[in-house]
Amino acid sequence: MENDQTQSGLRVEDFRTQIDGKEISLCVLTNKSGAEVTVTNYGAKIVSLMVPDKNGRLTDVVTGHRSIHDYLTSEEPYFGAVCGRYGNRIAKGRFTLDGTVYDKLAINNGPNSLHGGLKGFNAVVWEMEQVDRQTVKLQYVSADGEEGFPGTLRVEVTYRWTDDNELAIAYRATTDRPTVLNLTNHSYFNLSGAGDPSIGDHLLTIDADYYLPTDETAIPLGPKATVEGTPMDFRECHPVGERIDEPFEQLIIGKGYDHTYVLNRTASDGLPVFCARCASPKTGIVMNTYTTEPGVQLYTGNWMTGNFEGKKGQRYPMRAALCLETQHFPDSPNKPDYPSTVLRPGEVFESTTVYAFSVE
Repeated sequence: MENDQTQSGLRVEDFRTQIDGKEISLCVLTNKSGAEVTVTNYGAKIVSLMVPDKNGRLTDVVTGHRSIHDYLTSEEPYFGAVCGRYGNRIAKGRFTLDGTVYDKLAINNGPNSLHGGLKGFNAVVWEMEQVDRQTVKLQYVSADGEEGFPGTLRVEVTYRWTDDNELAIAYRATTDRPTVLNLTNHSYFNLSGAGDPSIGDHLLTIDADYYLPTDETAIPLGPKATVEGTPMDFRECHPVGERIDEPFEQLIIGKGYDHTYVLNRTASDGLPVFCARCASPKTGIVMNTYTTEPGVQLYTGNWMTGNFEGKKGQRYPMRAALCLETQHFPDSPNKPDYPSTVLRPGEVFESTTVYAFSVE
């Protein structure tokens, strides 16, 4: 870069350090219009995402921190991160695969294992190569037994920032032993601009007739349930906050939305299909999500506290951002009726999600 500061105001030098003996840095992707994405190889995290609003002003639409130090000490370890080896939850930190019980997964979310354990993919150093000014490739080798999971897993994540303001995330993985795998990106979006206090006015549509009800620990009960006649129904556009505080048991359990939606359409020929549309009435920014995954986790930042400062000194209180985490279903290793998350030697896991930005 000609200078040491990004469009979002981040200083590149604030992301230069060593962790586990490996160099940390900040990669800047810029398209022809000057819109920008920044990525750090610590956790493969998206740090900022600058897109034009209805007035042409670049707006940062993801929450995050202004330095690597802040990421290391954050009470929110998943901002912008790739989550794995298993994104979302596995009940009681155990599963059985091919007759072998794996019961050493970290219990780090109530009685369950969440997002790969104590040191999931969000907290490791990835090898990072900037392919060109709009593409970065990150690679990580997860050792056999890491966080209790079997098999040496080789993972590759590519972020591509197009001239049409589309962020394409491509995942690829192989293993030398049977294992389970569920990868997702955990960016927290506020399309009114990171630091805006609420996503309650965001207009949301999700192409799903069914969702997965959960128990009080956020583990799916099993069978999918219809969204029909419930505040879980986003088949037609609704403001996120319109029904979030209704006395509906599933919303009470999660303090809001924190549920997997079973997408109506499945990918064919490996091409992503429409998943969700979200828009801010304030900025006019629209985000359409497309994915090859069978589900999407809607999380409305119900556990955000506002206790710390973000990139520009803003705070992120409860429901100041939302996540649309495209993924397989939680606890799939313990639920044979769910789409399989098993990866075997000789197989290649491939998945693509696209967040496409525009204005209205």
